[in-house]
Amino acid sequence: MGALHEGHLALVQAARQRADAVAVSIFVNPLQFNDPDDLARYPRHPEQDLDLLAATGADMVLMPSTAEVFQGFTPRHYNLGGLDAILEGASRPGHFQGVVNVVERLFHYVRPDLALFGEKDRQQLAVIRHTAIQQHWPVEIVGHPIVRAADGLALSSRNQRLSPSERTAAPALYRCLAAMKELAFHGTVEESLSAGRHILDASPGIATDYLVLCLPDTLQPVASWEGVEEVVALVAAQVGPVRLIDNMAFNR
Repeated sequence: MGALHEGHLALVQAARQRADAVAVSIFVNPLQFNDPDDLARYPRHPEQDLDLLAATGADMVLMPSTAEVFQGFTPRHYNLGGLDAILEGASRPGHFQGVVNVVERLFHYVRPDLALFGEKDRQQLAVIRHTAIQQHWPVEIVGHPIVRAADGLALSSRNQRLSPSERTAAPALYRCLAAMKELAFHGTVEESLSAGRHILDASPGIATDYLVLCLPDTLQPVASWEGVEEVVALVAAQVGPVRLIDNMAFNR
């Protein structure tokens, strides 16, 4: 959605290694915003974005207007397998339906062979993969590891809206996940969750929405480590005016 940072550019660089041509779409999708004020405040730097993409090796940029994207558009309701009813979906009703409607439309314009998505939006990645299978999209969906700042904070365009003190507080999300990883597959699931909660609760300025341990594909909660080879911890919290999300996968 623009306001590009090193995380976005890492997707371009990864695509450059895998494909003969790299196309980037930039579109601030109004269908995935529940709050009109959030949509209005979303950072937009189109000229800077184009310069960064040219320097990083993108061959093409699709930057359509809202009118162009939605010309002749009738919204569809997709079966997202319940992935849109939990976590971010519970907090932001209709968000993932809006994401998938526009992603499918952008795919129709570009017709990519593969598409890269950052793993920071882990639930979005799960939703897109599920829909690609259900709708028989002729595109390979590729996840790319989270790119982080030196203090662990996952890079996000929304980080620009954090004040200096809020920016100092925000890496608590990463420290919470790292503490959970230390206990993953040892002790109990609840002990791992408690370690993460302890860090968030002790961090001023962090208002936690959720902290969960889930199976990576379905995002269904994990009750015990028995029979589980991989889990993903997901966290969402309000830091000042900004809702931040992060996640980390743990392997046995």
